[in-house]
Amino acid sequence: MNASQDMTAGRDRGQDRGRDLDGAVLDALFADSPHPVYVLDTDLRLVGFNDAAGHFRHLPPTGALGMPLRQWAPGLHHEQVEAMLREVLTTGEPRSDFEVEHHPLPDAAHGAGLPHTVLSLAAFRLRDSVRGVKGLALSVMDATDRYRAQVRLEVLRQASARIGTTLDIVHTAQELADVCVPDLADTVVVDVLDAVLRGDVPPLESLGHDLLLRCAGYSSVRPANGHRPIEVGSVLEPGLSSRYKQVLTERRPVLLGGPDGHEEAETHGKSNALVPERDAHSRMAVPLAARGGILGLARFYRQRTAAPFTEDDLRLADELTRHTALCLDNARLYTRERSVARILQLSLRPVHVPGHSAVETAHSYLPSSTSGDWFDIIPLSGARIGLVVGEPPTRGIRAAVTMGGLRAAIGALATLDLPPEELLERVHDLVSRLDAEESRHLDDTLDSRRAGTCCLYAVYDPVSHRCTLASAGHPPPAVVRPGKPVAFADMPIGPPLGRGAPRYHSVRIELPVGTLVMLCNPVLLRDASPDSQEQLARLGEALRPEDRPLPDIIKTILSDLARPHPTGDGVLLLARTLGLGSDRVASWSLPNKPEAVGEARSRTEHRLDHWGLAELAFTATLVVSELVTNAVRYSEGPIRLRLVRDHAALIIEVTDDSSTAPQLRHAEDDDEHGRGLSITSQLTEHWGTRREHRGKTIWAELSQHAAA
Repeated sequence: MNASQDMTAGRDRGQDRGRDLDGAVLDALFADSPHPVYVLDTDLRLVGFNDAAGHFRHLPPTGALGMPLRQWAPGLHHEQVEAMLREVLTTGEPRSDFEVEHHPLPDAAHGAGLPHTVLSLAAFRLRDSVRGVKGLALSVMDATDRYRAQVRLEVLRQASARIGTTLDIVHTAQELADVCVPDLADTVVVDVLDAVLRGDVPPLESLGHDLLLRCAGYSSVRPANGHRPIEVGSVLEPGLSSRYKQVLTERRPVLLGGPDGHEEAETHGKSNALVPERDAHSRMAVPLAARGGILGLARFYRQRTAAPFTEDDLRLADELTRHTALCLDNARLYTRERSVARILQLSLRPVHVPGHSAVETAHSYLPSSTSGDWFDIIPLSGARIGLVVGEPPTRGIRAAVTMGGLRAAIGALATLDLPPEELLERVHDLVSRLDAEESRHLDDTLDSRRAGTCCLYAVYDPVSHRCTLASAGHPPPAVVRPGKPVAFADMPIGPPLGRGAPRYHSVRIELPVGTLVMLCNPVLLRDASPDSQEQLARLGEALRPEDRPLPDIIKTILSDLARPHPTGDGVLLLARTLGLGSDRVASWSLPNKPEAVGEARSRTEHRLDHWGLAELAFTATLVVSELVTNAVRYSEGPIRLRLVRDHAALIIEVTDDSSTAPQLRHAEDDDEHGRGLSITSQLTEHWGTRREHRGKTIWAELSQHAAA
């Protein structure tokens, strides 16, 4: 045999072996392969299948030879599947891991009662050397478990990103329901204990007959017209034999089948909207437990999804509810602190603002957070009035504590008749000291993040019609003088309290009778507009006409300037200046000599008789005598005596050029002097001293009802 004959014989033997190998592969593929394989022609009609396909319950090929794909596998047919198969026929590029859901038809011929599955498809083209493309082979695998595992991972990922975005209990519960539908359940109801909504967690032993749950979250794939959805806030009251009660008390998640008669009867609230028990074939109930307490219950239902819940689903639901329960407990603690802070703040704010002869006032408070912003109206000597607005940088209980401490400190310092700039300097030192003490016990970085407390303090004198203002980081007030446009007071703005150097300067402005002064915390102005000119334009529209009742003006300001949901608490104080004319004020300059005492007594007696206050003459002249005598004894320049008739008091003021403050002391029986201030303090309601630009003023108040 020559070489060519050897080559020909070897090629024939190789072809025989190749045909034998191809036959073996085909036999194995169609007889021994565990994976279903279907052979389709170029029109996607079924022309063959292997033994595994004959036993594959999701796509049974019995009696389907010659049928197109959409007829023998209707639950599998999707436009994207057919498009994928035709692409393989055209390009010859095989495809694998093409996942698609399979929904069997509701009859015995197509697998009635089978759950919908996820199938993984692989397709490759079939061709021969003679006639070219003959069709394609379609391999199918059940990828339901893999798909569900991926879904569970995606649900966990979504839960970590979407649950707990706020400190709101209802919002957090709704986030859990939205995350779980439809990937885990068809319907989810999240109920929380009624006490949790108030910031409390009842002990386990208290979960008795009075157990009360409220729906805080609800989501369902069912259309609204097919059932009555459960409303957020509706009540669920499980009976003593309820499985849900058992889940709560034992703090253990459970898988449940279809409903029993008792559970079907449970309803939510007065609306009698049936809970999704009746048509659910599979249920789960998982307690919401965190930090040793029970917060509520999460219920999961499947109505449309044919597959019942599994232990893997229960573990996933348990993990989701654990994360949600921690977020709910954080929201509960925030709710509790917010409620305590709100109650504390409201108790520290002025409950009743009495009328005053210096100004007519009206105020409003818009609670939207727990920022602790406050206002105050402080009566001062000489019929003057102090107006305060402030904004601490903190929130919650700390803001209430800060507000209460600052309000008390400013009120105490104001009664000393300190000038506004000096009062802010002293409060600045107090805040700095308290912050330093606090930073030693708390995070050292806390102090650097805080912006400091803003405060505006104004003192108005109804006799001189002057207002003295000083600011610690607070915007100036808006002023509307009669017949004039609105303007912000031109004044220097010092650093916030506790921040920077305590350098504050006051400004004195004229405020004619009838002037409107608007003091508010910055949130109202920030919400209105960041531009000062636009703020002025909108303020001008809201404040006009300025002679309207103050409550009406406040309503207009809030409706035109404040947002529906401001960024913080809104505090608004509106004052209309009043005046004390010559019919209520009398003033004399007296020489600094002993004879001035008699003259002061005589003038006082005549003025009181003119005012119809003759019954106060004896007490008033005695006080005037003591105060003028002290002025003659300890000063050198002229003495000024002023009488002010306020609403319910007679104010006596004696001013001299001495800067020495008088001291109240108790004289001995043999002392010739030292009884003047002691007598004054016993005869008057209040007395005190205040510094003037030059010298001092000693003042005393007599009640007009004292004589009666």
